[in-house]
Amino acid sequence: MADIASVTLAGAALGLSAGFAPGPLLTLVLSQTLAHGPREGVKVALAPVITDAPIILAAWLVLSRLTDTPAVLGIVALAGAALLCRYGWECFQAPPPGGGDPSLAPRSILRGVAANFANPHPYLFWATVGVPLLLEAAAVGAAAVVAFLGVFYVCIIGAKVAAAVLAGRFRRFLSSRTYRLLMAGLGLSLLYFAFSFARQGLVLLGGA
Repeated sequence: MADIASVTLAGAALGLSAGFAPGPLLTLVLSQTLAHGPREGVKVALAPVITDAPIILAAWLVLSRLTDTPAVLGIVALAGAALLCRYGWECFQAPPPGGGDPSLAPRSILRGVAANFANPHPYLFWATVGVPLLLEAAAVGAAAVVAFLGVFYVCIIGAKVAAAVLAGRFRRFLSSRTYRLLMAGLGLSLLYFAFSFARQGLVLLGGA
């Protein structure tokens, strides 16, 4: 069974990986930063705080009713492993982001919320990875749930804010070797969690 320390570590690792991993929201963070400055990129980075609550609640309500059906949870875990493998591969393949159009009105918060609601990544992540981990945390106690969510959101938002600041101050960083090494490290982290989910899924299916 998980404990608060392992849940917190998982929240930090997944939050940092999700924060820096390529996708529509990070692309928008960086493009808004390059077009309008770091402040607008930071506004986009706050979008998950607004959009994720209903996604988490819906996935929790569904999966919490399936705790006595290990075969279904096993399939969910394998789906989560596949999703994390895909995200990890995308980290290795991530191209440097381009800049946005400075002539357009920023509307960064609205753009960020719209991009995240339309982005399938949060729905898939919480349904196959995030909420299964939250259910494990709930078995430990409410403090573990709060620790996971708190650390996850501090890390995912902090990562995107850091990306905005770096893009604003050091534009060459986005095409540097350091950036590619950072993305490769995050890719390896996601592959590690993919392996853990795949192993858990096979155990659940084997015990079904």
